[in-house]
Amino acid sequence: MRADFSEICQTTLPVRPWTEERTRRLPGLNPLAFDDWLVKDECFREQMAYRDHLLRTRFDSVLACERGAEAAATELRDRVLEAVLSCPGYSRNGNDVRRPDGVLVAVDGNRHPLLVAGQLVQEDFCILQRQKHEHVLTGAILCFPAGWLLSEKMGLPLTRIHGPVVSYDDRVARGVQRVFDRLPPERPLWRANTLVYLNPDLFQPRSASDRRRRFGPGKRWIRVERQTLVKLRSTRAVVFGIHTWVVEETRAAGAAEFVASRPGPTDR
Repeated sequence: MRADFSEICQTTLPVRPWTEERTRRLPGLNPLAFDDWLVKDECFREQMAYRDHLLRTRFDSVLACERGAEAAATELRDRVLEAVLSCPGYSRNGNDVRRPDGVLVAVDGNRHPLLVAGQLVQEDFCILQRQKHEHVLTGAILCFPAGWLLSEKMGLPLTRIHGPVVSYDDRVARGVQRVFDRLPPERPLWRANTLVYLNPDLFQPRSASDRRRRFGPGKRWIRVERQTLVKLRSTRAVVFGIHTWVVEETRAAGAAEFVASRPGPTDR
């Protein structure tokens, strides 16, 4: 296993959002079966080791939770526990859960529930709760940010979180808010997006004030996020889950045409 975690890449992309109308057009939401909520892929061992490393060395950068979000965080942890214990490779012995890579995760109540959830699966999770007219980011475990800082987004409503996204206009914002309001706990949704990177590192925080680099010579990587929306039954918080794949451009069928069609800058 590489010690610096700088290039953890999958060999293929199971989701290519730019190739299908249902994922290409905003907001691109699709029904999701609960059995498909969490994904374990070929890079499980490497991604989980990186998550553990970041939680040891960059805790304040990757985990945040406001005082009013503890109950939702606990409900999320319990939901993740329930899901993983029905998956091959996971087992529980008292207050410990053994992951498929053999690592033991303590799941007792003395550890922050978002920390537990973040050490069990490859997904990142953001908790959004209704405050006045919008859902607001009140908690998150975000080990693999794609060009944003958790500290800058905490406490912000959806419209301000997506302020830098040009395509997130008033029409899309109203539609997304309706989805959040009406989402039944028993009917989760998923969408996906695509980013082009000059650096394959999964941990890519960036302040909104930092300018992005434009395309240049050299290797490029396609980064796809499979994003899920699940409403928690008791707290009614919406959990935004993120599973990340990174593939070298030459390994992703149709990626060259996608990159060529993008007029704007890439991320780092």
